[in-house]
Amino acid sequence: MLKYPSALTSIEQIANNAKGKRIALFLDYDGTLASIVDNPDHAFMSNAMRAAVRNVAKYIPTAIISGRSREKVHKFVGLKELYYAGSHGMDIMGPVKPPTDNTTEVVEGNLYQPAIEFLPMINEVFVSLVEITKSIEGAKVEDNKFCVSVHYHNVDEKNWTTVAQYVQDTLKNYPLLRLTHGRMVLEIRPVLEWNKGKAVEFLLESIGLSDDVLPIYVGDDKTDEDAFKFLREGNRGYGILVTPAPKESSAYYSLRDPSEVMEFINLLSMMHKKSVP
Repeated sequence: MLKYPSALTSIEQIANNAKGKRIALFLDYDGTLASIVDNPDHAFMSNAMRAAVRNVAKYIPTAIISGRSREKVHKFVGLKELYYAGSHGMDIMGPVKPPTDNTTEVVEGNLYQPAIEFLPMINEVFVSLVEITKSIEGAKVEDNKFCVSVHYHNVDEKNWTTVAQYVQDTLKNYPLLRLTHGRMVLEIRPVLEWNKGKAVEFLLESIGLSDDVLPIYVGDDKTDEDAFKFLREGNRGYGILVTPAPKESSAYYSLRDPSEVMEFINLLSMMHKKSVP
């Protein structure tokens, strides 16, 4: 707590540093807005959390940046007013714009998809891994569009090395894909200089917030460290690590679990209300 003080008790310090600037909020999903669960298909966020995120997005540009596909995380969150970056930022979409007086069309455009050419290759790997891991009880291969996630949370520990070997053997045939590690998950991604940090940078520029902005990124996993590092460089903003146990990080602050994340989001909303005359 000395190295990464609580973002809740540091809210006044954050507010002081935000004076004269506009806050932009970036949120991971699993382990941040929703608790980690055995079945990734059941990682639902609470209605209270959804209300908190909806409320803060009224005042602050808010984005969800997840390793899941954009469609999946959008379905979980269910809010149209947010930016969504799926597949670790390789599939970015802006908020859905309601119809105007001149049109009945709802505008929902992709902002950026830097890995579009990799889709056929990633689909091949997904199909191969589904087939090769079906004999391992508890293994789950998830299609996250621009990346493939192999979950071993429910696999007997003695079979973990087998899962890893299957993944590595499959990747030998795909030199343009790479393996990264998350929390009880192996992830296959394109060999691109693109990560959650790059997604934050892209979104800040796209929203027109590259100047006089204080970005805050809240996340719990190794993949969020790329965003924390980006914000730490040049003191751009603050990373907040969600963890119940001490760990090394490039974040500035910490929160223990999604319930504290919700409390922090609500404090940001209150802070903004107070600052508005």
